[in-house]
Amino acid sequence: MRLYGLLQFIDVIEFWNEKDMDIRGIAYNSRKVSPGDLFVCIKGSNVDGHKYVNQAIENGAAAVIVEDYQEIDIPQFRVKDSRKALATLSHNYYGRPSEKMTVIGITATNGKTSTSFMVNSILESYGIKTGLIGTVMVKYGDFIEPAILTTPESLDLQRHFAQMNRKGVSHVVMEVSSSALELNRVGEVDFDIVTLNNVGREHIDLHTSFEKYFEYKASLIRNAKSTAWAILNLDCPYSKSLIDETKARVLTIGVKDNRGDLYCSNLDLSTGRPKFKVHIQNPIKVDNMGYEPQEFNIDLFVPGFHSVYNSMVAISVGLLSGVPVPIIQEGINSFKGVERRFQIIYDEGFKIIDDHFANPENINVTLETLSMMDYNDLHIVYAIRGSRGVITNRENAKAIVRWASKLNIKEIIATLSRSHVAEKDRVRDEEIEVFKEIMDEANIKVHLYDELPDAISHGLSKVSKEDILLLAGCQGMDYGAKIVLEEIYKSKPNMDKKELFRALGNRIAGM
Repeated sequence: MRLYGLLQFIDVIEFWNEKDMDIRGIAYNSRKVSPGDLFVCIKGSNVDGHKYVNQAIENGAAAVIVEDYQEIDIPQFRVKDSRKALATLSHNYYGRPSEKMTVIGITATNGKTSTSFMVNSILESYGIKTGLIGTVMVKYGDFIEPAILTTPESLDLQRHFAQMNRKGVSHVVMEVSSSALELNRVGEVDFDIVTLNNVGREHIDLHTSFEKYFEYKASLIRNAKSTAWAILNLDCPYSKSLIDETKARVLTIGVKDNRGDLYCSNLDLSTGRPKFKVHIQNPIKVDNMGYEPQEFNIDLFVPGFHSVYNSMVAISVGLLSGVPVPIIQEGINSFKGVERRFQIIYDEGFKIIDDHFANPENINVTLETLSMMDYNDLHIVYAIRGSRGVITNRENAKAIVRWASKLNIKEIIATLSRSHVAEKDRVRDEEIEVFKEIMDEANIKVHLYDELPDAISHGLSKVSKEDILLLAGCQGMDYGAKIVLEEIYKSKPNMDKKELFRALGNRIAGM
């Protein structure tokens, strides 16, 4: 593509050494520059791409997009926001691929991954060729790549879109993080269905305040085009507040609130796996087809109260995609879950549940689900969140304490997972202290272990028939499921190992 043809889509403030040329590619990482590429200097929180301009030129960069003037001899073009420019350049370089597919953007504090996988299951059950982008992986056709970011950088995202389009993908299901919204990673993406299921106090340190965090989340809904659909949750006041703040057509859902276009009733969580009835309360018109008011049953394989909300969003997306109700039932009922999202990994005499327990909202829905289940005693092995700050660890600890009396939590097995985390996830002394402080105030005894296997062994030693062992936490606890199942196999070598580890099939984390 010609350079001037690309530059017409962005606002260039000034330029030096300008000349037109063929551009063979775009790069924002100097190490990935190939001869003839346009290099875009991105200012990140830790790395400034302007510092690597000379390396990019050595690797063959033909021209550069900058925010600050550089002492170089090749053409450079200054813009106000190079991240925004990267998104626009990438979108146009790859032929505006998102406009050629139905793009479904899913954001929430909790449940983005599970909801995305549920939607994908429904669409695939109807024979729709899908692409999936999120926290776990990027997947389309035979291509599977473990995810580095929940939402890829704009250049990588547009490249995936282009490849999906070439492979005949018609629907893309993607998680949209608050960081992606703030940093313009999804700039220029042509969303057809967007949803904001819930908002909680996550990533406050990253965005400096809860108010800013919500603003970024809300922007996915507020900026939706008039022909798009926005799915909003009446049970979440933040989601509900956006009903009149979007040009998109709105579809409302409710689990506790029965005034939604879709709501549920007869919820049964006694086994941990939800059963409920979905009511389509108001007619839904989608293009040349529609759904009249009706009701139907859902019997989820995946456990958790939060799974009810996730499934309501997924069902809504299925309806807005024109999927018949029986196929929606089939697709969502056959969905087996996402790793580490209230995942039951063992259920022989007692249950072992693996959950990423990331933030107070996630902790609340996990423990609320446990409060609705039938079991004898609950034992928790918790990986303290490392390098996430005192505020995050205090709020997580308080969330656990709020359920202590109802769930009879009198002790907790905590771990620093020292051998199972990188330096960026190392638990700091102040994080240990604030966790212990909150537990001491609630008279909850803490058994603290440096290493994850030791903590898990302690947890297993406490379990009796009909009990639940909860492996809770991010980072180091990614390895917990494999460790606990290996320990069970050592004590019961006659077990079918393949069957024992079935729940970890195709798992990425901790394997």
